[in-house]
Amino acid sequence: MKKLLFLLMTSMALAADTNVQDIKVKDIDGKETALKAYAGKVLLIVNVASECGYTPQYAGLQGLYEKMSGKGLVVLGFPCNDFGGQEPGSEAEIKSFCSLRYKVTFPMFAKVAIKGDGKSPLYAALQSATGSEVGWNFEKFLVGKDGKVLQRFGSDVEPESPELMAAIEAALK
Repeated sequence: MKKLLFLLMTSMALAADTNVQDIKVKDIDGKETALKAYAGKVLLIVNVASECGYTPQYAGLQGLYEKMSGKGLVVLGFPCNDFGGQEPGSEAEIKSFCSLRYKVTFPMFAKVAIKGDGKSPLYAALQSATGSEVGWNFEKFLVGKDGKVLQRFGSDVEPESPELMAAIEAALK
């Protein structure tokens, strides 16, 4: 119980004091990087899965990236197998699936854990900043140019939805 309480308090402190840009992650090819590489950009961080009912959102995310990257938006995909086991593949399989099936060119990262003791520092910070746990695949976190979480959108919010587009446009100003 003490360990659980310590982990909870640590993750809450991390999110309260941490700029998302300071968090280190691994890209889909296993190279460690910090989200600081995207400083000054608006980020749309999405937990993705290849075998989910929302998987067709990859097409919308790619379209959004193509349309808005020149204005300063970067879509970041973080595969996760925590919800229904819907991302069982290796990073190489995920990369191949995304590029062949959906022509994904936005940055993709190594699989992350979102639930449980092995939760990634990124998702611990994102969830703490928004005050609730991720419930399913394709939840979206909008992060401002300063690395602070601005807003969260559920799985059912399509990448081209008016509410998400309005939030992105406001963040880009």
